[in-house]
Amino acid sequence: MTPLFKQKYLFALLGIFLAGMSNATLASEATGAFLGAKDTEHPDWFKESFLDFEDDIDEAAAEDKRLVLYFYQAGCPYCNALIEHNFTQRDIVETMQSHFTVVSINMWGDREVVQVGGRSFTEKTLAAALSVNFTPTLLFFDENKKVILRLNGYYPPEDFRLALDWAKSSSPAEGAFSDYLAATQTSAANPTLNNQTFFAPLPEAWDAASRPFTAVYFEQTNCRQCDIMHQQVLSQPVVRTQIDKMHNVQLDIWSSTPITLPDGRQIESRAWAKEMGVKFSPTIIFFDSLGKEVLRMEGAFKSFHTHGIFRYVNDRAYKQQPSFQRYLGDLAEHYREQGLDVNIWSDDLAVSKDNQPVVPD
Repeated sequence: MTPLFKQKYLFALLGIFLAGMSNATLASEATGAFLGAKDTEHPDWFKESFLDFEDDIDEAAAEDKRLVLYFYQAGCPYCNALIEHNFTQRDIVETMQSHFTVVSINMWGDREVVQVGGRSFTEKTLAAALSVNFTPTLLFFDENKKVILRLNGYYPPEDFRLALDWAKSSSPAEGAFSDYLAATQTSAANPTLNNQTFFAPLPEAWDAASRPFTAVYFEQTNCRQCDIMHQQVLSQPVVRTQIDKMHNVQLDIWSSTPITLPDGRQIESRAWAKEMGVKFSPTIIFFDSLGKEVLRMEGAFKSFHTHGIFRYVNDRAYKQQPSFQRYLGDLAEHYREQGLDVNIWSDDLAVSKDNQPVVPD
């Protein structure tokens, strides 16, 4: 090989290498941003636990308190809202410190845990065993080591206060939490339910020939979080594309209107809401064509998570991926690979491209 040929050969290889680097750079630049994640520092009044929950419950009971297990994950903006919005309210903090002992559990953590009942887990296997799909999730235990209340997702301060007031001393034997809510309803700005064109009568909902899944929206009048969900979340195109793929039914959780269930039973709306353990409004429960519950959405969610919950059901992803959080992470990466920016803490957009609304694949 002559010196001139070697030189040309080396330049050709360098050109191929630089072209490859350029393509890789372009691919990297085309990847969308991941926005909205928020890290959180937990309050110093949380308990440093050895994660033996039977001991934690007994120690709490000795102080006339109850144990709360708080499941979180890094970067979770809903966990951040709980800590920085709820746990900065003086009355909430006083109630928590006076009546509860809080132990934090990383839903992806590897610390060894001894659950109530003596079975050993790691933090992440415990979260999976307890079907923790959302963070924050809070489990309230009574002195008999029974879970008396479970909050899945973030609840704003006004709703969170009601949960604490009930959980600090009540028990299911004294009446359901839903009964307590009924007795403490207060008036708000909207005396009617939020109407949507996509709502259908319940009997049509179990028609699997047209749409295999049904979303039942358990709501009530004078419900601020219901108003926010309808006005700021369900109105987003990225959410509506998934809503339109299933039957959607709205029920008033305090109504005596009779409804027909898939098994043919007739029951009042309020009785079914109580039977289904609906604690707050809005709650959306997703059912398959046989009327079996697939997943439920409680608490306050932004557009990206709401879109992801509906898609998780519509795509039957729960059959292959039992962890909704892992599915949601994969979904975010899928959109970012398309060059879309994913904002998990946005009121307006779940996904954006050049600051324009996009309905992703």
